[in-house]
Amino acid sequence: MSDSTIVVLTALDVEYDAVREKLRSPLLHRHPQGTRFEVGRLNDGRCRIALGLVGKGNQSAAVLAERAIAEFSPVALLFVGVAGALHSHIALGDVVVATHIYAFHGGTSEDDGFKSRPRVWEVSHGADQIARHIARGRSWTGNGRAKRRLPEVHFGPIAAGEVVLNSTISAHADWIRGHYNDALAIEMEGAGVAQAAHLNSSLPVVVIRGVSDRADGTKETTDRERWQPRAVANAAAFTAALAENLTTDEPNRQQPETTATPGSSQMSEAVRNIAKGNARVGVQAGHVHGGVRIEGEKATLASPLEAIADLASRLEQARDAGLIDEDTFRAARAELDDAREALQTTPQNTSAVALALKKLRGLVGDVAALATEVASVLGLVRSLS
Repeated sequence: MSDSTIVVLTALDVEYDAVREKLRSPLLHRHPQGTRFEVGRLNDGRCRIALGLVGKGNQSAAVLAERAIAEFSPVALLFVGVAGALHSHIALGDVVVATHIYAFHGGTSEDDGFKSRPRVWEVSHGADQIARHIARGRSWTGNGRAKRRLPEVHFGPIAAGEVVLNSTISAHADWIRGHYNDALAIEMEGAGVAQAAHLNSSLPVVVIRGVSDRADGTKETTDRERWQPRAVANAAAFTAALAENLTTDEPNRQQPETTATPGSSQMSEAVRNIAKGNARVGVQAGHVHGGVRIEGEKATLASPLEAIADLASRLEQARDAGLIDEDTFRAARAELDDAREALQTTPQNTSAVALALKKLRGLVGDVAALATEVASVLGLVRSLS
């Protein structure tokens, strides 16, 4: 399992649902300003996903992308959704991965016409290489699809504006062809998320779009034929594969925990520590648990929300390993949700948080490692009082 987070954003409910279906037991994460994210791990995967819905348009996409980046400190930001194809060789259901994002609406109006002043963001080299490697492998398409044409993955620029293009003869369509004729697809949010990522130390951002129409006046027909859910299902499948590979490829990533066998000289890589008050931690080995984060030579307490998110992850691992049953898992997750919501109130209701964690400790008391984790988080919360 990886403790790193990848933020995945969508604009439409159908896009959100397609990604959410790929998450195992997602937990609600409520931002203080009301934005709701769901956090969970990909089915059969190690990657932790924070999923959010931004609505239509580059402006709302930029604002909520910035909010998600500040909230989760992700290793990458992915935007997944549908788009209209601008070239005939791209089939409905195919996936377009942006190599560049054109914000094409910028310009200046002069006596001799409108002069374009576009902004362009380019995908990072590393993310682009990983995406191309996944596309070549074809394993992302899954099994059981032999009777249906497998979607192709196309790499190229995507144009992002503020209008839905559904014509090949309109002035808007002529403008796109005249100034952005290498763009493969057109959509309405990519420029916003690209700008937000650019302003955050060049955070890797990848825009993945499933082609649901041809931007040629037939959108109503393709929508009736349900190309939107089909196209976004393909985009979500590619996104899941990309997220897993981005996490695996993360520099200095953590290695899996090992446990010493009886009689061997191998020491477990997992070391659990609890730092309270003004305690200082000198040397750590392996993985660190219990709400402690190592930053350079300093040891600092993780926030209670981060500690609860980590605890939720360990609950899932215990459920998957058969250490707790499904009913216990659901009850424990409900207590974690209560604790998280109490922490997000103003002022924080630490008494309610502590009560929820005590109930949780009772639920998982038979699993010593989990009970220790809960006690550690409980101590962290008590230090806030």
